[in-house]
Amino acid sequence: MLSRRDSNTQRVAALDALARALKLKPGMGVGEACAMHPNIEVVEAEPEADRRLLEGLSDWCDRYTPLVALDGTDGLFLDITGCAHLFGGERGMMDDLLSRFFHQGFEIRAGLASTPGAAWAAARFGGDLIVAPGEEEELLAPLPLAALRLPSEIRGGLESVGLRTSGAIMSAPRAPLVRRFGKEVVLRLDQALGRVQEAISPRLPVPPLSTERPLSEPIVRLDDIEALVALLSRQLKIDLERRGEGAERLQLSLFRVDGAVSRITVGASRPVREPKLIQKLFHERLTALEMAIDAGYGFDLVRLSVLVVASLDAAQPDFDGGLSDPAADIALFADRVRARLGDGAVRQPYLVESHIPERAVVSEPCTRFSKGSKPVEKIVPASRQRVAKDRPIRLFSPPEWVEVTFEAAVGQPSMRFEWRRASYRVVRSEGPERIAPEWWRDQTDAAARDYFRVEDEEGRRYWIYRQNSEDMPDTSPRWFMQGVFP
Repeated sequence: MLSRRDSNTQRVAALDALARALKLKPGMGVGEACAMHPNIEVVEAEPEADRRLLEGLSDWCDRYTPLVALDGTDGLFLDITGCAHLFGGERGMMDDLLSRFFHQGFEIRAGLASTPGAAWAAARFGGDLIVAPGEEEELLAPLPLAALRLPSEIRGGLESVGLRTSGAIMSAPRAPLVRRFGKEVVLRLDQALGRVQEAISPRLPVPPLSTERPLSEPIVRLDDIEALVALLSRQLKIDLERRGEGAERLQLSLFRVDGAVSRITVGASRPVREPKLIQKLFHERLTALEMAIDAGYGFDLVRLSVLVVASLDAAQPDFDGGLSDPAADIALFADRVRARLGDGAVRQPYLVESHIPERAVVSEPCTRFSKGSKPVEKIVPASRQRVAKDRPIRLFSPPEWVEVTFEAAVGQPSMRFEWRRASYRVVRSEGPERIAPEWWRDQTDAAARDYFRVEDEEGRRYWIYRQNSEDMPDTSPRWFMQGVFP
């Protein structure tokens, strides 16, 4: 027996078959139940664990239809429109679902009807029923008011006036029911009978395209999974070509025989539909996740889905069979690295509106600006780009502190600076170039910077700056390393 806390009272949440045989009922107090049967075992319910289990079962039911929704804390809705023929009809699908759940150790009841309300009532008050279209009224008439999914307070009010079954609600005048008990009574009835359309919201988004392969013998080897990826990607290419589209994000779903589901996702910086390219991406991802994928007793269903699509025009190949776009190889390389090491492994710098050097460039994943987005040249003014050419490629953020000393030499003073425990003597310098602080920001060290381009004895060039002491009179001038020239 499972218990839950309700208004500072422990109540029965769920019962097994033996507890139900003892005339115990959900909702009664735990103290009353223990008084009736002192030896009964009471276990505290774990709602979060139950929720995770139900979500896992929802993922596994994706093998029957992508439209799977959660129903409260103990049920699932499956919209199997257009899917039943893949399993030998409605009865064949239901038998397969019940059999698989049974072998996984679950005791379930299922109902199938043309409306969600009728299917809900068939599952919870009939059990393993298939209701033909038009027979919803015959199913619901003898059932209690709970079969209409009405709240307990509304059911109590209806029962107090003698309306105890769904059939009594059907035969009663509708206007008095609405005036006294609200619109929900007739709404639930009309939804169950199909007079009002009721849609279910799937837990996961439905992919635009997908293809799958059920297996008579489960597989566990990584090579077999990659072989199936190659096969499914060839089937997927036909649909993508017909639509004139390519895949920007793909997902490989591996359904284990014991109910667990593994989902592996890869992305492409450019739309792809060539099977070899898709196979390379999943090869890198599967190799990276080889130790994390638990095959258990094997996978008996493999599905390849396209999560994000984009338009893709046909490209003219070269005589050697390759595409004429040289950037395609760079994009493929970046995609394979991201598939192996993660989305943040390949990054690209972008200019932003700030004249402070360490803020003028941000590093983002290379997929940030996809095909069709506004190019960087239009985002940053041309004047800013000309200034950026005089900046070093490598910038430090935040700038690193350096110690600068001046020595008296023959003819002119000599400058030295110490950085990262090494000393450098400056032989050439150019500057200063003053950059004012961004006064609209709340900064503790808001001071103008005087930048110098300097060169040491070995020809290495650096970009250092001195904080203007006029803006910070209480401190001595401080020097910082901003960047290194190539």
